[in-house]
Amino acid sequence: MGFGKGSAHYYHLITDKKDKFVTVNSRPVVILLFSLIITGASNLSANTVDEKNPLAALPMRHIGPALMSGRISDFAFYPGGNQAFIAGISSGNIFRTFNGGTTWEPIFENEDSYAIGVVELDPNDTNTIWVGTGENNAQRSVAAGSGVYKSVDGGKSWSNVGLEDSGHISQIWINPNDSAEVIVASQGPLWSDGGDRGLFRTSDGGKTWELILEIDEHTGVNEFVVDPRDPDVIVASTYQRRRHVWVLINGGPGSGIHKTTDRGQSWTEVKAGLPSNQMGRIGLAGAPSDPNMLYAIIEASDEEKGVYRSTNFGETWEKRSSYMTTSPQYYNEIVVDPINSDRIYALNTFTMKSEDGGSTFAPLTTQWRHVDDHALWIDPDNTQHLYIGGDGGIYESWDRGNTWRHLRNLSITQFYRIQPDYVEPFYNVCGGTQDNNSLCGPSRTTNVHGITNSDWKVVLGGDGYEPQFDPTDPNIVYAQYQYGGLARYDRQTQERVYIVPHPEKDENNYKWNWNTPLLVSPHNPKRLYYAAEYLFRSDDRGDSWRKISPDLTRQIDRNKLEVMGRVWSVDTIAKNDSTSMFGSAIMISESELQEGLIYVGTDDGVLNITEDGGQSWVKTTRFSGVPDMTYIDDVQASLHDKDTVYAVMENHKRGDQKPYVLKSTNKGKTWKSIAGNLPERGFAHSIAEDHVDPNLLFLGTENGVFVTQNGGETWSQMSNNLPTISVRDIEIQRRENDLVVGTFGRGIYIVDDYSPLRTKADSLDRFHLFTPRDPWLFVEGDLWGGSEKGSQGNAFFTAPNPSFGAVLTYFIEEGLETRKERRREAEREIESEGGDTPYPSWDALRAEDRERSPSLYLMIRDSDGQLVRQLTGNSSSGLHQTAWDLRLPAPDPVNISSNTARPYWMSDPTGPLALPGDYTARLAVERDGELTEVGPSRTFRVKPLNASSEISDDRRALQAFQLKVVDVQRVTQGSLRSLNEMKNRLAHLREAITRTPATSREDEAMLSTIQQRLADLSVDFNGDSTVSSRNEAAPLGIASRVSSIYWNSMYSQSNPGGNARKSYEIAKGELAEALSELRAVNDQLVALEASLERSGAPWTPGRIPKLPD
Repeated sequence: MGFGKGSAHYYHLITDKKDKFVTVNSRPVVILLFSLIITGASNLSANTVDEKNPLAALPMRHIGPALMSGRISDFAFYPGGNQAFIAGISSGNIFRTFNGGTTWEPIFENEDSYAIGVVELDPNDTNTIWVGTGENNAQRSVAAGSGVYKSVDGGKSWSNVGLEDSGHISQIWINPNDSAEVIVASQGPLWSDGGDRGLFRTSDGGKTWELILEIDEHTGVNEFVVDPRDPDVIVASTYQRRRHVWVLINGGPGSGIHKTTDRGQSWTEVKAGLPSNQMGRIGLAGAPSDPNMLYAIIEASDEEKGVYRSTNFGETWEKRSSYMTTSPQYYNEIVVDPINSDRIYALNTFTMKSEDGGSTFAPLTTQWRHVDDHALWIDPDNTQHLYIGGDGGIYESWDRGNTWRHLRNLSITQFYRIQPDYVEPFYNVCGGTQDNNSLCGPSRTTNVHGITNSDWKVVLGGDGYEPQFDPTDPNIVYAQYQYGGLARYDRQTQERVYIVPHPEKDENNYKWNWNTPLLVSPHNPKRLYYAAEYLFRSDDRGDSWRKISPDLTRQIDRNKLEVMGRVWSVDTIAKNDSTSMFGSAIMISESELQEGLIYVGTDDGVLNITEDGGQSWVKTTRFSGVPDMTYIDDVQASLHDKDTVYAVMENHKRGDQKPYVLKSTNKGKTWKSIAGNLPERGFAHSIAEDHVDPNLLFLGTENGVFVTQNGGETWSQMSNNLPTISVRDIEIQRRENDLVVGTFGRGIYIVDDYSPLRTKADSLDRFHLFTPRDPWLFVEGDLWGGSEKGSQGNAFFTAPNPSFGAVLTYFIEEGLETRKERRREAEREIESEGGDTPYPSWDALRAEDRERSPSLYLMIRDSDGQLVRQLTGNSSSGLHQTAWDLRLPAPDPVNISSNTARPYWMSDPTGPLALPGDYTARLAVERDGELTEVGPSRTFRVKPLNASSEISDDRRALQAFQLKVVDVQRVTQGSLRSLNEMKNRLAHLREAITRTPATSREDEAMLSTIQQRLADLSVDFNGDSTVSSRNEAAPLGIASRVSSIYWNSMYSQSNPGGNARKSYEIAKGELAEALSELRAVNDQLVALEASLERSGAPWTPGRIPKLPD
């Protein structure tokens, strides 16, 4: 795969054409055919990576999961059916399906925002798509957007058309009679005041915007309804809210319902029938079957909250019930049935349905379905048909919510924290998710399918956070759920022991954060650290705990802090709901170089340090260049210097998007910024230091992953195959040199073997080959059929394994160019200056025409220096990878035709497995037929994965037998091709005889004899079709016997049995006889061709005509 300028977009096969360079093999099934698996590798655009560091283009590999999916904000269905729709992912971009979710296409991968609030299709042109970014909830982990986007080509490209500082777009309406008129509801920034907040309208398709409803700097618009009979009439709900680390206020005097009858020039706040005290979030919906009827679900005091209805388009309202969602800041959305104005749905933790206009509600079933719903589509042609989207992804019902189908192929899970283990041969990754449990899955598998949903396991329910492994027992996982829940999970017994520290008698409950920090000490595998406002230590795996610190926070009374310019009452709407107790720990780090040197960062901006295991502490509350009380998201003690520590702080919950990345070289006494050239907008979450090079750092940010090779002076973005997405955690699997990336909305990614980044970009050679990771030698198995998805259908979720074998990473400074390419490059420069570009000489042009394009190869040699494989590489400039599949060359006839589609059970031609041991790889360049090796050789070791007693303990003897089988297969396949060619020559000769009067009867007789002999040879090679086609037993043909031995041998590491060896001897003997006959028939055929040439016959394949004397 290539990922530099001008590089290829896909893997190729080694065995066929010269431009093929990666083999992915699959296991054969009963039918002796074989198939190709092609795995994509995205090309890297110039604007996504620092051009000065091509190594940042190392690709990321997605490993899932799709088991639980993730939160959905909105649906946009194409008209005229129920199978084509767009899903707006709250924290994971946008996906589209045209087949009811069988397959998905991402269509919003590289914009400035990944959080989606609303998606709308232009009713007059479905190629025009409008997107409002920023999740439209006020939840603690909600992400802000960057305005309104528009596509006019069906999602192929996007333009930001304004309202960049809106924060959270909650609704878009497109005038069905004039697509240029669009109205947008902006809730405004959640974490700060001001911004593009209110109700906006454009009359020119987004070129300009007019603010038509503005309340104040704290209040935006949640939802609105345009009268379908008269677009001058609009009813809108305004929404005042604010969230910071310490607080939620989800209402205020700005919240209310407003109505205009003059297209927004003037507004009237509606009071009749509505709550008289302050309101919070108000959901609005119109009844499609009754344009006068509106519904509102209003957050207010206990006495006034509930569902309200208007029958005169918002002029007056009546309260229907006191029903309220469990958390209005997260829900409060009403959907009205398209044909029954009394049937309404209230999206909620458990979505409710009313059949009487909101007077009473009953829950939709959640049996076998995730809770927490945020989007609902009702099929207008069949209102029993529903799609519902929530924290668990997308579900479909055909019986109005009684039963559900889960779409389990959208990998949009939000991970807070992740952790790899060190199981061999392939490690696992566990992670804690937003509302989708703590999950564990493999980094790769030993089968051709890669990683599937069934490979992922739930280890603990709820909202997860920081998983940890027992380093002495990989079956023991420590996992969390929200607000400090902690369990020790045994993967063998699947039992959980709950071990959270309990308060002492008469002591207040501890201030566990939603995301509580956990650490297994690097000095004692039984020692755990866990923190609320105190740091707790256990020396017996959590069975008992003791405090080892005082309160580590500022101990601030959060209710005395100003919010929106003042201190708010205890009765404020939703005050501090869905908010962690303020003053709690967020991250713990203990130095691996000094036991007892522990750092604890808190949510109120305190970094606590102890050097004696907690007997004494030093607090740091001020950091140069960092606002006071900034949330400390990550702290990492250096692996190389006990005095060095890194801290990542983020202040986005006060409207500050800057990345604060700090380093101390004196155990936290002083700090300096290492944010370097990081984007100003894109706060950071997590940092990791390479265990080999202390200057190699990785940073997870709100906009992706960045890497520095110089300790933070300059950073480059790593975006190859990673969309715009929040990266909440990054971890290094040291044994494999893998970077594991936990995203908040697109699952988990892995950079397989990032060790090339230890080479400075400015020290790369013109042709630079990096030392590959030692590969495991095994035969990939299959569980679902012989290829990626087997016969499970397109909807079957799979995530790719790394390329099988030895993955060779190499850099080419300048691509290999032909003479013509070099000439045209020089001519273009002359042409740009207006100069002449006369014809080259004919000899020069002839040399161009005859030139074979220069090529790049990777030469694989064994420990004796013998060449075992020559792989074709990518010769364009940039960083590339080519995988050797640890096999010797295949014996199949050369095929230079392009590959065509084949059934899934087919696999590629393949040779015997290489022997375990040491090998070298080296780059080579071919120009004008001369092959020159360049750069140093790189050594790696092929390691046998002896996972079964069935595997031979004498691999050399096994390979010797396989090589004999390969030789027989080579001769057999070549003989078959020769046989077919001879049949083709003979068919042409038969036609030539009819067109040549001078031919003799002897020629015709010889032709008939040859035809009979070829037919007999066909029986020898292919079996007697006269008998077998009539469903009777016939002798086994040579080709079938050899093919059976060959495929069984190539995909087995077991010693060949007596049956295989005996059958091989039979095949070899039969083949020798058939080959002798084939040569004799060919001699006779050549004689016939010579006779026809003497008779003046027209040309036929296989002979060169002669001039008469």
